[in-house]
Amino acid sequence: MTHDLSPLRKHVEEIVSLTDSEWQFVASHFEYRSLKKHQFVIQTGQVVDHEFWILKGLLRTYSLDENGKEHILQFASENYWISDYHAYQYQMPATLFLDCLEDTHFLSLSFESRELICKEVPAMANFFRVKLNYGFVHLQQRVLSHLTQTVEQRYERLIDEMPHLIQRVPKKLLASYLGVSRETLSRLKV
Repeated sequence: MTHDLSPLRKHVEEIVSLTDSEWQFVASHFEYRSLKKHQFVIQTGQVVDHEFWILKGLLRTYSLDENGKEHILQFASENYWISDYHAYQYQMPATLFLDCLEDTHFLSLSFESRELICKEVPAMANFFRVKLNYGFVHLQQRVLSHLTQTVEQRYERLIDEMPHLIQRVPKKLLASYLGVSRETLSRLKV
């Protein structure tokens, strides 16, 4: 069964231009997948050899500490890339969980295929470089916000950057993402 990959092409071509033949080569390396709410894409200990681009739905990456407390690293919805990137880059067992918060449709790209795409279609190497830089900057800003901003400021930033999450994500998970208790989040007057 073939799936419409035009949203991915549009996403890619916001950064780089591809010929039709280049696009056909790139598209041939993506695999369509669909999972239900609460299903895992990645579990800790599993070797990670794919990254994922979300067509529809919502996922999260998180870790569990020794007390079983959840620490959410990222939410990913439509047009986001997500994986356990440390495990993906080094082809090693995952240290993060990646699960669906909603029924989710996504495209999967293996590490081997991404490397081949970058070698054969230089524009795609540039695309992945740009996306990696965006992701790094976002993560750096997130870490800095946890070090320097109040909970209220972090919550305001979340609303500014990802307003759709407020309606789609339970408050308990938003609190985990912000690094506060559910009770603290409930007391905010924002």
